[in-house]
This record gives sequence, structure tokens and C-alpha cells, in this order.
Amino acid sequence: MAIRRPPSKAQVRREQMQAAINYPLDWIEERSGLVGGVKYFLFRKVPGDTNWMQTLGSATLTAFIVQALTGVILAMYYKPTPHDAYSSIQNITDHVTMGWLVRGMHKWGASVFIILMFLHMGRVFLFGAYKYPRELNWIVGVLLLAMGMLEGFTGYLLPWDQTAYWASVVGINLNGTAPFLGPFLAQFLRSGQEIGADTLTRFYSLHMLVLPGAIAGLIGLHLYLVIRLGVSSPPWSKEAAGMERVEEPSDVRKGLIPIPDPGAND
Repeated sequence: MAIRRPPSKAQVRREQMQAAINYPLDWIEERSGLVGGVKYFLFRKVPGDTNWMQTLGSATLTAFIVQALTGVILAMYYKPTPHDAYSSIQNITDHVTMGWLVRGMHKWGASVFIILMFLHMGRVFLFGAYKYPRELNWIVGVLLLAMGMLEGFTGYLLPWDQTAYWASVVGINLNGTAPFLGPFLAQFLRSGQEIGADTLTRFYSLHMLVLPGAIAGLIGLHLYLVIRLGVSSPPWSKEAAGMERVEEPSDVRKGLIPIPDPGAND
């Protein structure tokens, strides 16, 4: 009969630490089920022939999270008035601790976010992942692309310098040339007949409240549909939907016609 040794002090401390970590997780799981949902999202099965191109969606989500976090930090110091907007941007860049880094991440991250959205949608289109039963997810992705570009457009005016002002004038005038709704859309964006203080306030509210909330909601729906419908295989995959893997005989050389055995009919 084997003698069971008592646990060492290191093992006891390890077990106590694991229990301390698991207690709040078990408490949350028992009352909400969130831990199980997160585990299912992170450790769900995906096709074995996926590649790095399927990570463009995750990269786009990461870019949005970076934009949201840096945007919240910048909003703590930014003043959305024509008199103080540009000076507050200078204060963030020159005097706030690491402000130049946060502003640079937000400024260049906006371009990265939009580029990644285009790359992700291009991959979905080329792989045919927009087809049945994922048509709704494709529509949600198109709406996300439109919201993301509008988010970048409304944020471009916020520094309130010459480049931002005249670029916004051009963008609003382009929207105003649309048939039927163009003039109303341009007037709504300007918040009047000319670009001024009300325009800056409206762009700031759209950029900080309306559009981020809409994008976050659409991302949640997008992820739900991805989890529900699964990840699609590349078009060249033998495991794609509707295709079956055909096992070839091991004694047949590829590219050659097998020679019949003369004695097979005897």
C-alpha cells in the first residue's frame, strides 16, 4: 500500500492562490454565466485550414478598441468650442503626460482602422464568406464600414485648424450633391447654413456618442453571427461546406494513369 505524502508548503500556497482566483470567477459564473460564454467564444472550434487572413477581423476589432480607449482619454482634455479646440489639442500634445503618444495613436489609428476594415471585407468577398447563410453578417459589415468612415469624417474637424476646416467644407459639399437627401444631409451636418460653433458641437457629439455606440452595437451583432454561423473555410479547402474529402488509393501515383493488372480478370 502506497503511503500518501502530505502536500508541501508550495503546493498548499498554489492551491490557495488558485482558489482565491477561482472564487470571484465562480461567483460571476453562477450568477451570470458570462465566464462560460467567454470560454465558448475564445475556445470554440474553427476549421483546421484557416490561415492568417482570417485574423483581419480580430485586428479590426483591436484597432477599434484602441480608438475607443484613446478617444476617451483625449475627451478628458479636449474642449469642443471654436475658441478653445485648437489650443486644447496643443495642450494635449505639448503638456499632458504622454499626450503626444495618445493623440498620435488616435490620429494614425483611425487610418489603420479603416484600412483594416477594407482588407477584412476584401478577404470576406474573395473567400465567398458573404454567401448563404452569412448574408446578414455581410450587411452588418457594410454598415460597420459606413459607420467607421463617418466616424473618421466627423473626427477630422475636431482639431479646428485650416486643414480640418476646409477638408470638412469639401466633404459636406460632396454630401450635399447627393440626389434628394443631399441638401438636407449637408444642412444637418453643418447644423445651419455655414460651418461654425454649432457644426463643431454636432460633429463632436456624433464622433463621441452616436457613432461609437452604433459601431459597438453592430460589432456585438457581428460577433454573435460569427459565433452562431461559424468561420468559413477558404474557397480552395477540401473541407468547405458541400465538399467531401476523397481518399485516394495509396498505391496510385498522382499524375499517372494506373495500368490494369492483366490477371485481374482471370
